[in-house]
Amino acid sequence: MTSDGLVSSAIRFVVLVLPIALTIGCATQHPASTPAAGAASSAVKAPSPPPSSPHLPAAAPTPSPASVPAPMPPADSARALDLGRALVARGEMAAAVVMLREVLRLEPGLAEARAGLGLALYAMGDLDGAVEELRGLLRVRPDVVEARLTLAAALVARQDWPAARAELEAALAAQSDLLQAQYTLGVVRYAQGDFTGAIEAYRRLLAREPRAVDARYNLALVLKLARRDVEATPEFLAAAQAGLPRAQYFAGAAYVTGVGVPRDLVAAISWWTVAAEQGVTQAEEGLAQLRQSARGRGRRPPAERQALEEAFGEYRARLWKDYPDLARQGDEPLGAALLRQGRASEAVPVLIREASALSEPAQRMLETLYDQGVEGQLPAHDARILAYFKSAAAQGLARPRP
Repeated sequence: MTSDGLVSSAIRFVVLVLPIALTIGCATQHPASTPAAGAASSAVKAPSPPPSSPHLPAAAPTPSPASVPAPMPPADSARALDLGRALVARGEMAAAVVMLREVLRLEPGLAEARAGLGLALYAMGDLDGAVEELRGLLRVRPDVVEARLTLAAALVARQDWPAARAELEAALAAQSDLLQAQYTLGVVRYAQGDFTGAIEAYRRLLAREPRAVDARYNLALVLKLARRDVEATPEFLAAAQAGLPRAQYFAGAAYVTGVGVPRDLVAAISWWTVAAEQGVTQAEEGLAQLRQSARGRGRRPPAERQALEEAFGEYRARLWKDYPDLARQGDEPLGAALLRQGRASEAVPVLIREASALSEPAQRMLETLYDQGVEGQLPAHDARILAYFKSAAAQGLARPRP
């Protein structure tokens, strides 16, 4: 994991989330040598901003205030301030700048107007202008926490880590329940190389909001980078159980290596399969190495090969637990039982999981389904099956398909 990766994620989070959340009064919260040894370190990357967070509109070029016709200002500054705030909330930042400057012409000492102006300038990308306005305000009104947080966001965007850290710490000293500020403080401290400080920030956030899954995942990443892998594993597992695909990869890696949890190859296969199905390439690479070893194509001892074969078999057996209504006939794959019940749409992904877990009967059934389909349920040449064939052929587990 590089500093640039986490830093760019931090800037994206702060630019898109923090100031607008303050404007509309909401907070971001959430209701989460082995095959892994080499892949784990290269896979450490920062999480994306929380998907449920209220975002500003995409950063499209914004016309300068001079090119935007100024709305006719109301007679009193209070009504003009309300209009300026409404323009900010709608994302009409250039018009908001014009209106808020008019408010300040009418009433230069109005802190709310100057804070809104700083936010609008920041959202337009005028970071220097925003910093100047907000620092001027805070010199006379250090109690305006919203302005301090917007200033911190602008400083993060400028990658001025010491100044951003000072503003975030001051804001949290005044109001300790600012979850987004605590999250960003963790990233800023990491960017400064202060792993201990970043860990502290994330743990404080999680003490207040255990459902903050992105913070939990970031905490796990920093713990891992600090070589505190045993502490990182339970955090990765919690984030994996909450549904974060990259955390699911690290959960699988922990079970492969036995770091922080007892070694469990079946659990590793399960987590890596879930992560791979959501596009985590490191998880698919880990599974490919396990398959190759189970087929005797690696340098593992015979006992390890047998353990992997048994783990893949146990993984396939556990798939049946999700379908207690199905009766198994002999050693048939689960997908075959679903097909017997006319559930072809469910059968295909299940057969792919089983074939990926080294089931030859599932592999043969997929070949038949691809060539012939199922009348009224599944057309021939299904794209999902073809994608599996291509992946399996690349690993030498199946013949190439046209």
